[in-house]
Amino acid sequence: MLPPTISVRHRSHTWFIVLLILTGIVPAQVQTNPAAVERQWVELGQVHWLRNYEQARRQARQSGRAIFILFQEVPGCATCRNFGRDVLSRPLMVAAIENEFVPLAIHNNKSGHDARILNQFREAAWNNPVVRIVTDQGVDLVPRLAGDYRAIAVYRTMTAALNAQSRPIPQYMQLLGAELHAANKAHIQTDYFSMNCFWSGEAALGAIQGVLDTRAGFMHGQEVVKVIYDTQTLSRDGLVRQARQLQFTRQPVDGTWRHAVQDEDYYLQQSPLRYLNLSRLQATRINSSLGLRQNPMIYLSPDQRKIADSKK
Repeated sequence: MLPPTISVRHRSHTWFIVLLILTGIVPAQVQTNPAAVERQWVELGQVHWLRNYEQARRQARQSGRAIFILFQEVPGCATCRNFGRDVLSRPLMVAAIENEFVPLAIHNNKSGHDARILNQFREAAWNNPVVRIVTDQGVDLVPRLAGDYRAIAVYRTMTAALNAQSRPIPQYMQLLGAELHAANKAHIQTDYFSMNCFWSGEAALGAIQGVLDTRAGFMHGQEVVKVIYDTQTLSRDGLVRQARQLQFTRQPVDGTWRHAVQDEDYYLQQSPLRYLNLSRLQATRINSSLGLRQNPMIYLSPDQRKIADSKK
């Protein structure tokens, strides 16, 4: 499983978030919701949520995006807290919810506005997390998500909603899906390939669909790239065939490979993009794009692109 990276939106970094707001980098819904930059409950993860249904409807009408409603117990049980930590704190998941939808949090254990919206959608009070993705008229685009608290389930619900609106799935979201699919370790395989230069080797192998990660290293006195890939997307025979076309040679797995840490993601390390908070798959694809002289920006979320543009 590819480990999630640490989000730049850590709650203790209020000063940094304020700076991003002043420079226009934080999404619009955060700027209209000052409470979002304050400490928020772990059950809500790292997403910057709106807390008013009518405000969410207005933003949905103006933007053409659907409303991502989280019905959540706050403060809540272990299931609710784990959902916030494990699902709603993944950087690319946060980016997808904030940029492709209008995020709205409704506390299912509060009175007033929360209780009214809860009743309007006929959701139970004091319940485990429920996700609804609706139009600005409150109509469900996809079936409600309840009882499945995996990140991949939320991802599939989001992609189904985008498909229902005939909206494309951005590349950064596709990378998120590939990483979440890799959580099933039974599908993950590792192989090693030698070549004249592992810088170019990482660039070429990292561009292959199904490859999740590449690592530069040494084996048997040669420069060798370690390749981690998803066998449900890319078979071993398919990987070996493509590597052979690149004139790379598969090496036996004998435990002698040594990591060349200083040569990791060489092209990315020469780029200002190295300062971004990237997942491992993002780093792999971007390194490949740079090495192959292609456009790396397609793999960034909108917020990451704004930060990258501000550093030019």
